[in-house]
Amino acid sequence: MVFGLFRRRSRNAEHKVYCEIVAQARQPVFYTDFLVPDTIDGRFDLIVLHAVLYFRRMRGEGAKVSEFTQGVFDLFFQDMDASLREMGVSDTRVPKKVKVMGEAFYGRADVYIRAIDGNDADELAEAIGRNLFPDAPEQVAQKRLALYMMSAAEKLSQQSTEHLISGDLTWPEAEAFATIAV
Repeated sequence: MVFGLFRRRSRNAEHKVYCEIVAQARQPVFYTDFLVPDTIDGRFDLIVLHAVLYFRRMRGEGAKVSEFTQGVFDLFFQDMDASLREMGVSDTRVPKKVKVMGEAFYGRADVYIRAIDGNDADELAEAIGRNLFPDAPEQVAQKRLALYMMSAAEKLSQQSTEHLISGDLTWPEAEAFATIAV
């Protein structure tokens, strides 16, 4: 009984963290001032961008935190699955599309994390451009998003693990990066 209560409480915290990631990714400034396409792909990419920042911060925090973040990750892909179904994707095609989304997530995570760990905003801006603006590069928006991501990584690193698993994530104000001269 006690373990069931802990698991339920943890699941609620995982859900709160996931909702915080999504809420930040849905800030209107990203779609207006940063020129991210307000499309399914654009929204997916912004959620991935913020999820990668969160997961990067939580790595190396031990088995319990790893289990917690795996729960957040699982919620992310359950939400993607449910969203595809709501959009009318057939039951037989959903697993294939989710697999493609998973591959996209891991590919983006590898590049974004490498650039952030290397403190390379230019590499990060290029990766953002390939993912968010594949048809029409937005050099200024890409650079501003890269600077935002670098700042978000730093801000998350300053927050305690306990704070971050409670679902009270603090992100930088995206508006502050929307007008930075680059």
